[in-house]
Amino acid sequence: MKWVFDHDRPIYTQIIEQIKLFIASGEYSAGGKLPSVRELAQEAGVNPNTMQRAFSELESEGWVFANRTSGRFITEDADMVQNLQDELAMEAVKAFLDSMKKIGYSKEKTIDLIKKSIDERGEGSNE
Repeated sequence: MKWVFDHDRPIYTQIIEQIKLFIASGEYSAGGKLPSVRELAQEAGVNPNTMQRAFSELESEGWVFANRTSGRFITEDADMVQNLQDELAMEAVKAFLDSMKKIGYSKEKTIDLIKKSIDERGEGSNE
């Protein structure tokens, strides 16, 4: 996994966001075991205390649960994961629409462009 941090915001909040993205994308599967705090901290290049702080927040939000004898696991709540995917998708769509508006595209012109792009990629393409 590639960890990328913006040093203008707290690292632990960015870790939370990235782990949620890993959950939404399926990189971390529902019910799956997470690597240890130390392993993830080393992989991300952050202090283990920072990673622990992010994990604590993820636990309080219900994204992660701990089993004292076997580590931490991703939530098994499929509705929660689906809601996260929907929320992230909506954020991406809004950002895209804002960008299109900034370059002078109307909603209709943007929709036409999306349709054209889909047609060029081939019907039913999942790429």
